[in-house]
Formats: sequence, C-alpha cells, structure tokens
Amino acid sequence: MAHSLETRQAVRRSYVHERLSLKAASDKHKVGYHTVRRWKDQAMADGDCWDKARTASRMAEGGLGDITTQLLEDFALLFQATVEEIRDGDYDGLKKAEALSRLSDAYTKTMKAAAGGDPKIAKLSVALEVLDELARFIRENHPQQLEAFAVILEPFGSRVSEVFG
Repeated sequence: MAHSLETRQAVRRSYVHERLSLKAASDKHKVGYHTVRRWKDQAMADGDCWDKARTASRMAEGGLGDITTQLLEDFALLFQATVEEIRDGDYDGLKKAEALSRLSDAYTKTMKAAAGGDPKIAKLSVALEVLDELARFIRENHPQQLEAFAVILEPFGSRVSEVFG
C-alpha cells in the first residue's frame, strides 16, 4: 500500500518533533514499522538525517543546558522499547527476569549519574532505585510473578516519570 507524502511527513514530524520512537510513530500513523524504517534510511541516503533533525529540534527548544534531560529522554525511550521487546518477545521467564534486572540496573545507574544537578531527576532516581530493588526482590523471591511485574512496570514507569520527573 502506497502512503501519501503527507503521511510520510507526519511520521517524520512525530519522530523528530514529538520524539516518538519509530515504532510509536509508525503505530500512530498506521504505517508498518519496516516501511517507516525504510523511509528513514532513504531520507538519510538523500541527506535528511532524522536523528540529526531530532537533536537540532531539541537543542532549539531548550538550549545546550538541557543536554542531560535530552540524553535521559533518549534513554527513557530506549528503556520503554526494550521493556516492550522483553514483554512481547519470545523469552522464557528466566531470560525475561535477567533482562529486566539488567535493564533496571542500567536505568538506575543512568538516573543516578544524571541526578547530580537536578532535584527532580534526583527524586526520580530514588523512585527508580526502589523499582530496581522491587524487581530484584521479585526475581529472587517470587520468580513466577516476573511476567505480571513486567506487564505492570511499563505503564507504571510512565506514571513514576509524571509524578517524580
């Protein structure tokens, strides 16, 4: 199915200015992920780097002082995409538990590193550290509950960011 130029531009706008992941942008505009991936690659070959445009858009909105926030935002998007992959992927319970544990640890460490200068980020870092400890506790003491935890963690992570971030 051929998509209009307007649809392609809308997907690019969602990725660049709304900072949606490629998957989220493809879902939002009802275009297959592989099609969107191809559009992005084709644009790059034509000299339009969506990632550079995305970075420039962020810089224009907040200046260089917001670079930590921008990096955290990128990490949060990657975190969310990875949680979705863990949840939807073909992994057994133990592999899901290990992946969640490693991901939670990386998130906590990233937030701690960024928390130095921003009180909001510091609060968020503590909240995420508690979630990391909860994930570790569930993995060690209630491994049969890990799948349910993964399902709950994804939407709750957004809630934690809203409340503490």
